[in-house]
Amino acid sequence: MELQSNRSLALLSIVILALAASCDAGGIAIYWGQNGGEGTLAETCATKNYDFVNIAFLPTFGNGQQPMIDLSGHCNPNVGECTKLSTDIKSCQAKGIKVILSIGGGAGSYYLASADDAREVATYLWNNFLGGQSTTRPLGDAVLDGIDFDIEGGTNLYWDVLAKSLSAYSSMGKKVYLTAAPQCPFPDAWIGNALKTGLFDYVWVQFYNNPPCQYSSSDISNLEAAWEQWTADIPAKKIFLGLPAAPAAAGSGFIPADDLTSQVLPSIKNSSKYGGVMLWSKYYDDQTNYSSSIKSDV
Repeated sequence: MELQSNRSLALLSIVILALAASCDAGGIAIYWGQNGGEGTLAETCATKNYDFVNIAFLPTFGNGQQPMIDLSGHCNPNVGECTKLSTDIKSCQAKGIKVILSIGGGAGSYYLASADDAREVATYLWNNFLGGQSTTRPLGDAVLDGIDFDIEGGTNLYWDVLAKSLSAYSSMGKKVYLTAAPQCPFPDAWIGNALKTGLFDYVWVQFYNNPPCQYSSSDISNLEAAWEQWTADIPAKKIFLGLPAAPAAAGSGFIPADDLTSQVLPSIKNSSKYGGVMLWSKYYDDQTNYSSSIKSDV
């Protein structure tokens, strides 16, 4: 009886350790949509490398402008061509991958002119990409999982109103996930106030093109300090380390896979808010196989 009991305890310990390991495991988020050479959305999800796919971008909206999606090289929204993505989106979601629309981007024409303008943009996003109804849904009838705020221009006003308005739609049935891609200098110049709302589920901080807070030549101290500030001060469910997937993907901030897995990730994974790694972008990941190299360590 004692031998059997010891075996049971040993088995239980293994199960507990396995569960603990799985709880600490992170995921990989990828941006897709800005290069026609990166393969289809369905092919992206079929790699099984990613847990989140951000469709980039909706770069035109707000201040009375007609919202316009731009998926460079993949489809022409002006002739309704992007509705073909609906099947791909559903295929990704069937694999458990969250598919999110990224609004903003590094280049575009967007800003919110007032609180009412923010609420109008939220209504548009709900009806055209989320669970609402519209005859002009750019991506067809697929219901996306949420909205990503990649705000890098315009003004810093009313993004909190947009977040609150979008979050309120979660009461309509399907949860609307909110994500964001702020720059690593803290607080973010554009959406710092919005992030304070505590409504964002996942925040993938861009630790690139920002030398004061990114990894550089085996020096992890600046990145560590910024990471600690983000995880301590932002009330998000999970924080992700945002990185370029290849040296050519950004002006600076690329971390060789070996350095990431041996130095950087072990330093930041002890945070309860650690969520994983975000990569820009699928096109560059194809060039380096970066996500495949790091997936088991994330």
